[in-house]
Amino acid sequence: MKGKETFSSRWGMMLAMLSLAVGTGNVWRFPRIAATNDGGTFLIPWLIFLFAWSIPLLMIEFTIGKSMRAGPVDAFGKLIGSRFRWMGLWVAFTATAIMFYYSVVTGWCLRFFVATLTGEIPDAVPGAFWHGFEGSWQVVVVHIVMMAAGAGLVYRGIRGIERVARILLPALIVLIAVLMVRAVTLPNAHIGLNFLFTVHWADLANAEIWLQALTQNAWDTGAGWGLILTYAIYARGREDTSLNAAMIGFGNNSISLMAGILVLCTIFSIQPDAATEIVGAGNNGLTFIWVPQLFSQIPAGQLFMAVFFLALLFAAFTSLVSMIELATRVLMDRKIPRRRAVLIVGAAGVIFGLPSALSPAFFNNQDAVWGIGLMVSGLLFAVAVIKYGANRFRDVLMNTGDSDFLVGRWWRPLVFFVLLEAVILLVWWLSQTISQEGWAASLNPFADWSLGTVLLQWGAALAVFIWWNRRAERGKFAHD
Repeated sequence: MKGKETFSSRWGMMLAMLSLAVGTGNVWRFPRIAATNDGGTFLIPWLIFLFAWSIPLLMIEFTIGKSMRAGPVDAFGKLIGSRFRWMGLWVAFTATAIMFYYSVVTGWCLRFFVATLTGEIPDAVPGAFWHGFEGSWQVVVVHIVMMAAGAGLVYRGIRGIERVARILLPALIVLIAVLMVRAVTLPNAHIGLNFLFTVHWADLANAEIWLQALTQNAWDTGAGWGLILTYAIYARGREDTSLNAAMIGFGNNSISLMAGILVLCTIFSIQPDAATEIVGAGNNGLTFIWVPQLFSQIPAGQLFMAVFFLALLFAAFTSLVSMIELATRVLMDRKIPRRRAVLIVGAAGVIFGLPSALSPAFFNNQDAVWGIGLMVSGLLFAVAVIKYGANRFRDVLMNTGDSDFLVGRWWRPLVFFVLLEAVILLVWWLSQTISQEGWAASLNPFADWSLGTVLLQWGAALAVFIWWNRRAERGKFAHD
């Protein structure tokens, strides 16, 4: 790696990787999903899938990135053959498609943080500020600001990303810890704690709780997104794959648990009679409608509301940066200099993020289509390892002298289990897109949420990816 970009230390690398894993899903989705899936009962499968989904995929991504030293497209080609670059292109495009609307989410966080400082959020009317803001020109402005800020950081290279992660991630943890301590000291906060940590053992027979727990691991750890693979390109020569993956997984889920404590303790302390309504309001409703309402009712609530949205902004921004870096790395692998690649990605992010900024319906559509697309990405990583040879992958690429305990027989069946989990998740989530109004409504390709819109967009993307791959194989886009 002499003369190449690398992280300055393992500590710097781990902070950067954990900062990409910790995003808005930890702070706004985990508390809601845990609350709507029987609280403490949900935590058991959630912890199991940390070991059965997140950590194995994090290990796979870290190993591929460190070994192949290329972004997802070329990494898949180097690992299992150039005719399978389309698989890496799917992984890269899915994360990039999410980037287009995730910058909008990051902009929301910025706007609400500013609004808490200026006192613009009214105390009396839940959602008044949000409904006036959603879909307005202000969303476009903050979307552009956050996309420009993220691209500007990626423009500085991996060391620039590392330096910012060294500041923002510890700050994020401190902010969430402060909020959690305040939440558990509120009157009747024990009701929220009891709800979050009480296990109803009979409810473990509910398959949906297990599927939601698996989905939460898939969406909030960054496992299978291609982001860890991208950062692992810049890892130094000697890194313990399994230890790093475990630290990322446990660190990420610990922050989710802290967020769950702070949100649920606050809800059950301030408005226990509306707890079901609040946690059932969706990610946006919980965060941008009810959180301001809740914080307005506690002493120094304006201050704690500002701390909450600052923490959410840090979480969103560091994840956005990793998505920009991934897209940039794909272009760099095409021999495009970093600075030019960043400008291309930044411009594309601004332009293709505009529909999600202006239309909540379009935003929800893209979130559904490419959120489910992440399940395909996880599937493709498992398929790639199986094609390469799971045991060979472990012995040749993983066990490089830094991770010697990975010689057990459990690795191969675990990879096949990840493959099975991905298939189950895909079938389940696609079944959620089938409308009760019948197949005509379900196959409508222009609906916000339907099987038709998912299959149309996936099919179009795959057709382009496979066409490109075949052209590349014939030397039309030669690159090695």
